[in-house]
Amino acid sequence: MQIPVRCLSCGKVIGDKYEEFKERTSDGEDKKEVLDDLGLEKYCCRTVFLTQSNTFDEVAEHKIV
Repeated sequence: MQIPVRCLSCGKVIGDKYEEFKERTSDGEDKKEVLDDLGLEKYCCRTVFLTQSNTFDEVAEHKIV
């Protein structure tokens, strides 16, 4: 799944914040603190980041004939 440019519920621009979120959390920072620092305070915006999963590899394995 790709991160949408805007939050699907409230419309806030969030797409530009995902790379920083990904880098900082992979370095071991607490997800809550990173989301707070990025200005993502609404549940709808936070949910997009916390529930993101990369399924590209799984989809790419299936060949369409």
